[in-house]
Amino acid sequence: MTALTAHRLHFAFSIVYHYLFPQLTMGLGLLIVILKVKSVRGDAVAGDAARFWGRVFGLTFVMGVVTGIPLEFQIGAGWSRFAHATGGVIGQTLAMEGVIAFFLESTFLYLFLFGEKWMAPRTHLAMAVVVMAGSWLSGYFIVTTNAFMQHPVGHVVGDDGVVRLASLADYLGNPWAWVQYSHTMTGSVVTASFVMAAAGAFYLLQGRHVEHAKTFLRVGVGVGVVASIMMALPTGDLHARLLAKHQPITFAAMEGHFHTEDGAALTLIGQPDVEQLRVDNPIRIPRALSFMTHQRWDARIEGLTSFDRDEWPDNVPLLYYAYHVMVGLGTIFIALMGTSAALLRKGRLFGPRARPLLWALMLASPLPYVANTAGWMTAELGRQPWLVYGIMRTEKGYSANVSAGNALFTLLGFMGIYVLLSLLFAFVAYRIVSDGPKPLATSPPSAANGEPSEGHA
Repeated sequence: MTALTAHRLHFAFSIVYHYLFPQLTMGLGLLIVILKVKSVRGDAVAGDAARFWGRVFGLTFVMGVVTGIPLEFQIGAGWSRFAHATGGVIGQTLAMEGVIAFFLESTFLYLFLFGEKWMAPRTHLAMAVVVMAGSWLSGYFIVTTNAFMQHPVGHVVGDDGVVRLASLADYLGNPWAWVQYSHTMTGSVVTASFVMAAAGAFYLLQGRHVEHAKTFLRVGVGVGVVASIMMALPTGDLHARLLAKHQPITFAAMEGHFHTEDGAALTLIGQPDVEQLRVDNPIRIPRALSFMTHQRWDARIEGLTSFDRDEWPDNVPLLYYAYHVMVGLGTIFIALMGTSAALLRKGRLFGPRARPLLWALMLASPLPYVANTAGWMTAELGRQPWLVYGIMRTEKGYSANVSAGNALFTLLGFMGIYVLLSLLFAFVAYRIVSDGPKPLATSPPSAANGEPSEGHA
């Protein structure tokens, strides 16, 4: 194994594990705000639900912090040439994420978790809004960093090869960032919606915390069906069009499109054969790829063979499968959430005949994590062989002085530590779910007179 491969594996493992946590907290922030709004309007069960999910948010946030901090050190240790060349640009948003968004989120999360007893209901709602804003702002800074690697803007490249910031406004307003951010945040809302709906299905199937379970399902399914549709249209569609325009090689590879065609078909299923430049056993929709990309049935789509081989992604089959897994799961999400929303609207989701659907919702909760991971794999594999698209190749960015053996040694260490962290997370999460949602011992003070009142049963 080469040192480059070892460094890529190391960072890929670390960031995939880390992203299991912020994708839940970012989406959960929105759902907690919705629950708090219902609580302020007099829904005591929604208040209990917000408190329950606040504990889940807190636990997941801690895991995100513990696994996120090492990533910035890994950039310096494993990708020193990349850090030296681009640190003056990407360091801006990484610093903003740490200094502004992280402290905003962590400070007000403490107030949200431990300040409810002495806050007015609307003040506590405001804490939830700020926590959500902090998590979403954090997401924007990180996505903007990645968007620069996908579509660099607002920079100049010096004679020494160092990339310097030319316009902070252009960098922060990168059009790629806005599309990628909307798609990423919608994905996080899908994850949180499925997790909340799964918890509601779990409690309802067990006959525990029934009223809270119904609230979980109403909010989870109601938000989830909208977010699942938005993952495809408009956010996914806009992202695909950006790829077709600015990264046509990536677009061709993820679609398994080897030869340039007018009126190109959309491949639903098939196995890419890079050696023979074809897709085996394909199921296709004629002309659909051209129409979806350019809104014309006869539009030309460039194939991989139109580009030099050394410009292709280095693992076309994995890129192709990652993309199709993401799209396939997205279709399942729309169908599952759509069916659940239809039964919810008819008042039949909580009945005995809906138990198979509740089981499906509960068992589907890991799938958004798979879909989000596949989506990020599509983005990162598709950008290859570039580390910063059109500026720095991946092979030029890793730390040449850190051997493959050193990288693999630390990778094994990270794996061991993360196994222990996973066990600890599972134990605490189990305790939270076992306890279930509970009313506040002493309700928050009334917004009118500031005096505490008795808690509800």
